[in-house]
Amino acid sequence: MIMQDRSAKAVLRKIRVSPQKLNVVASMIRGMRAMRAADVLLYSKKRIANDVRKTLMSAIANAENNHGLNASELYIGEAYVGNSIKFRRFHPRGRGRGGVISKPFSHLTIIVKQKV
Repeated sequence: MIMQDRSAKAVLRKIRVSPQKLNVVASMIRGMRAMRAADVLLYSKKRIANDVRKTLMSAIANAENNHGLNASELYIGEAYVGNSIKFRRFHPRGRGRGGVISKPFSHLTIIVKQKV
Protein backbone atom coordinates (compact mmCIF):
# COMPACT_ATOMS: atom_id res chain seq x y z
CA MET A 1 0.00 0.00 0.00
CA ILE A 2 1.39 3.40 -0.99
CA MET A 3 1.30 5.90 1.85
CA GLN A 4 0.52 9.53 1.14
CA ASP A 5 2.76 12.33 2.40
CA ARG A 6 0.31 13.30 5.12
CA SER A 7 -0.18 9.87 6.65
CA ALA A 8 1.74 7.27 8.64
CA LYS A 9 0.93 3.80 9.87
CA ALA A 10 1.82 1.30 12.56
CA VAL A 11 1.06 -2.43 12.54
CA LEU A 12 0.86 -4.77 15.51
CA ARG A 13 0.92 -8.43 14.55
CA LYS A 14 -0.08 -11.64 16.34
CA ILE A 15 -1.98 -10.13 19.26
CA ARG A 16 -3.42 -12.79 21.56
CA VAL A 17 -7.03 -11.67 21.36
CA SER A 18 -9.87 -12.54 19.03
CA PRO A 19 -10.45 -10.17 16.10
CA GLN A 20 -14.03 -9.62 17.26
CA LYS A 21 -12.90 -8.28 20.66
CA LEU A 22 -10.12 -6.20 19.13
CA ASN A 23 -12.52 -4.66 16.61
CA VAL A 24 -14.68 -3.33 19.46
CA VAL A 25 -11.72 -1.30 20.73
CA ALA A 26 -10.63 -0.25 17.22
CA SER A 27 -14.12 1.00 16.38
CA MET A 28 -14.10 3.17 19.53
CA ILE A 29 -11.28 5.30 18.12
CA ARG A 30 -11.98 5.36 14.37
CA GLY A 31 -12.20 8.92 13.06
CA MET A 32 -11.10 10.53 16.34
CA ARG A 33 -8.28 12.99 16.75
CA ALA A 34 -5.14 11.04 17.60
CA MET A 35 -4.38 12.54 21.02
CA ARG A 36 -8.04 12.30 22.08
CA ALA A 37 -8.07 8.63 21.07
CA ALA A 38 -4.95 8.02 23.16
CA ASP A 39 -6.73 9.49 26.19
CA VAL A 40 -9.84 7.37 25.56
CA LEU A 41 -7.71 4.21 25.35
CA LEU A 42 -5.79 5.12 28.51
CA TYR A 43 -8.98 5.03 30.59
CA SER A 44 -10.70 2.16 28.80
CA LYS A 45 -11.53 -0.95 30.84
CA LYS A 46 -10.79 -3.33 27.96
CA ARG A 47 -7.67 -5.45 28.49
CA ILE A 48 -6.41 -4.98 24.94
CA ALA A 49 -6.77 -1.17 25.00
CA ASN A 50 -3.20 -0.72 26.29
CA ASP A 51 -1.74 -2.55 23.28
CA VAL A 52 -3.93 -0.54 20.91
CA ARG A 53 -2.72 2.66 22.60
CA LYS A 54 0.93 1.63 22.16
CA THR A 55 0.30 1.01 18.46
CA LEU A 56 -1.42 4.40 18.13
CA MET A 57 1.49 6.16 19.85
CA SER A 58 3.86 4.36 17.47
CA ALA A 59 1.86 5.61 14.47
CA ILE A 60 1.98 9.16 15.87
CA ALA A 61 5.75 8.88 16.39
CA ASN A 62 6.16 7.58 12.82
CA ALA A 63 4.21 10.57 11.51
CA GLU A 64 6.33 13.05 13.48
CA ASN A 65 9.75 11.51 12.80
CA ASN A 66 9.39 10.11 9.29
CA HIS A 67 7.02 12.65 7.71
CA GLY A 68 7.47 15.78 9.87
CA LEU A 69 3.78 16.05 10.77
CA ASN A 70 2.40 17.80 13.84
CA ALA A 71 0.82 15.45 16.39
CA SER A 72 -1.93 17.92 17.31
CA GLU A 73 -3.25 17.90 13.71
CA LEU A 74 -3.45 14.13 13.31
CA TYR A 75 -6.59 12.02 13.28
CA ILE A 76 -7.17 8.30 12.84
CA GLY A 77 -7.91 7.73 9.19
CA GLU A 78 -8.13 3.95 9.38
CA ALA A 79 -8.01 1.36 12.13
CA TYR A 80 -8.66 -2.15 10.97
CA VAL A 81 -8.30 -5.66 12.32
CA GLY A 82 -7.32 -8.85 10.53
CA ASN A 83 -7.26 -12.53 11.34
CA SER A 84 -4.04 -14.29 12.21
CA ILE A 85 -3.23 -17.84 13.30
CA LYS A 86 -5.39 -19.98 15.56
CA PHE A 87 -4.03 -22.34 18.16
CA ARG A 88 -6.19 -25.42 18.42
CA ARG A 89 -6.20 -27.22 21.73
CA PHE A 90 -7.73 -30.57 22.65
CA HIS A 91 -10.26 -30.71 25.47
CA PRO A 92 -11.36 -34.17 26.61
CA ARG A 93 -15.09 -34.71 26.81
CA GLY A 94 -17.27 -37.52 28.04
CA ARG A 95 -17.56 -40.99 26.48
CA GLY A 96 -14.12 -40.89 24.88
CA ARG A 97 -14.81 -37.89 22.70
CA GLY A 98 -12.77 -34.73 22.33
CA GLY A 99 -13.57 -31.10 21.83
CA VAL A 100 -11.53 -28.39 20.16
CA ILE A 101 -10.68 -25.13 21.90
CA SER A 102 -9.68 -22.40 19.45
CA LYS A 103 -7.29 -19.68 20.65
CA PRO A 104 -7.32 -16.95 17.98
CA PHE A 105 -4.74 -14.25 17.28
CA SER A 106 -5.23 -11.05 15.28
CA HIS A 107 -3.43 -8.19 13.54
CA LEU A 108 -4.06 -4.45 14.06
CA THR A 109 -3.24 -1.66 11.60
CA ILE A 110 -3.63 2.01 12.49
CA ILE A 111 -3.18 4.78 9.88
CA VAL A 112 -3.04 8.37 11.09
CA LYS A 113 -3.59 11.25 8.68
CA GLN A 114 -3.16 14.99 8.90
CA LYS A 115 -6.14 17.28 8.49
CA VAL A 116 -5.78 19.40 5.38
